[in-house]
Amino acid sequence: MPVSERPFPPSSRKAQIPVADPDTVERLKSKIGALSTATLQQLDASLPWYRGLRPDERSALGMVAQKGIASFVNWYQRPVSPAWVLSDVFGTAPTELTRSISLQKALQLIRVVVQVVEDRVPDLAADADQGALREAVLRYSREVAFAAADVYARAAETRGSWDTRLEALVVDAILRGESSDALRSRIAAVGWQSQARITVMVGSSPPEPNALFLNELRRTTDRIAEDTLVGIQGDRLILVLGGVENNESTYSRLSDLFGSGPVVYGPESESLVAASGSAQAAFAGLTAARAWPAAPRPVAADDLWPERVISGDDTARKALIRNIYRPLVGASNGLEETLSSYLNLGHSLEATSRALFVHANTVRYRLRRVCDITGWDPLLPREAFVLQTALMVGRLSQPSPGPAERPVTRP
Repeated sequence: MPVSERPFPPSSRKAQIPVADPDTVERLKSKIGALSTATLQQLDASLPWYRGLRPDERSALGMVAQKGIASFVNWYQRPVSPAWVLSDVFGTAPTELTRSISLQKALQLIRVVVQVVEDRVPDLAADADQGALREAVLRYSREVAFAAADVYARAAETRGSWDTRLEALVVDAILRGESSDALRSRIAAVGWQSQARITVMVGSSPPEPNALFLNELRRTTDRIAEDTLVGIQGDRLILVLGGVENNESTYSRLSDLFGSGPVVYGPESESLVAASGSAQAAFAGLTAARAWPAAPRPVAADDLWPERVISGDDTARKALIRNIYRPLVGASNGLEETLSSYLNLGHSLEATSRALFVHANTVRYRLRRVCDITGWDPLLPREAFVLQTALMVGRLSQPSPGPAERPVTRP
């Protein structure tokens, strides 16, 4: 386990620890093996969780306990030694130990080691030197406890930094549309569990997204989503959300955490690997959102289909054809003709009925059928604009008429 040596100032350590008795030091050296054996036996007898560890974990902890006793002897003999207990005791322990053994359990182990040594003080020192040895044991146990806390803090910091980098890699891979075994491995490593209702929200990041902002962001998303990935790329904030319930209110709450400007969320995806489509739609919507100043905040990327088409987004063009134009053309009762006439005649029911030679109630019925089939209501101005855009891009997608089909103009 990589650690840094931090020796205490010699003057302060020499003032705290009395000079060790040579006879006591020799007894301690001769009893290191016996103390180590007694410590391992006591660990097995008094700590149930120790007995349940894997053999490699028991071996690593046993090595820490033995190194702790040997280090105490050296420390007691030369308290100003530059080999500080942090590296001397925990230097041989594997990094994975901090993942399987909590800090609380590590402190329990230290307590057992100290108790074993303290119980044997009468056998290790003369009567006159027992008080000094007990004091040294207590001081050393304090140093080891602080060293253990330092080791776990460093390990947690390292894991936190690595998790942040791994999260950034996953978000970047989703934005770029990767679908590889490496991405699936990274998704598993970040602990993502959701397999449905996955969407991507994008917008501007706050001016200074510090650690406090990120903590507040994660606390908020943890309450309203099963899984969350956070990415900050320059002035853009990206949220990948999984298992979101009550989408409209959830997205509205999350939009307050973004910076100024529009906030766009993409359509739901079935898996995190497939979320690149949601991310691409959200970013396309973010680019086109300024063309609709009255857009709600947040706004769905699909609500920005017309603006996205005008800005050159081919995905939005295909979506309009697939979801609106083709269903209308394939429907009966002349829905496409009725909608086209209604839009061209200034949204007038009476003018449309006269142009089509049908009753006004028939026009109303057909327009309701348009809403049922497409999900967009032609009686609402904004949704009528979406429908009109779908008609235009749909007609442009049809093959041009051949020479025989073109009208002949005579001079």
